[in-house]
Amino acid sequence: MNLFELIKRRRSVRKYENRQIKREDLEKITEAGLYAPSAGGGQRTVIVAVCNRELCEIIGKLNIAKFDRKNLSGFRVSSEQPSIIDDPSIKSGFYGAPAVCAVFGPKNFLYSVPDAFCCAENMVLAAAELGLASCIVARGEETFENERGAAFLKEWEIPENYTARCFVLLGYCRGEYPAVKARKENRLKIIE
Repeated sequence: MNLFELIKRRRSVRKYENRQIKREDLEKITEAGLYAPSAGGGQRTVIVAVCNRELCEIIGKLNIAKFDRKNLSGFRVSSEQPSIIDDPSIKSGFYGAPAVCAVFGPKNFLYSVPDAFCCAENMVLAAAELGLASCIVARGEETFENERGAAFLKEWEIPENYTARCFVLLGYCRGEYPAVKARKENRLKIIE
């Protein structure tokens, strides 16, 4: 599959089988993240890959602990692959993914968020190339703003001036892989 086909095929998956991905696939995916563009070539992002399902579940619950639905009026993500926006009964922001990569960046750096999301995008494309399911999840900062989260950061030796920017969920899709959605009209303007 060429890159353009891969980009069009990749979907956000929120239903995962109960089996771990291969270590060699994880290493390829994280390597793709480390090769992502970064502001000024600074390579500031740090990736922590968690391959322990119970730990992923704990962190996934921390991820939605401060989630506020008040600003979601009428917003819907997917009936095929429901998110916490669609289904308030979902208790983990990681949807049962067996592997989760936390992407960290400097707290007070203007391009920290774009760098992290470039890293995450490379990772989800690499996962799709390997036949794995993935999803990028936000709410990184608030995930670790608690006693338990702070303990993880200390244990993982994350520098104090760094914060989680996003997460990349990885696993095998449970059920049918989501179909390609039609693109909305009038989203591109070319000015010459």
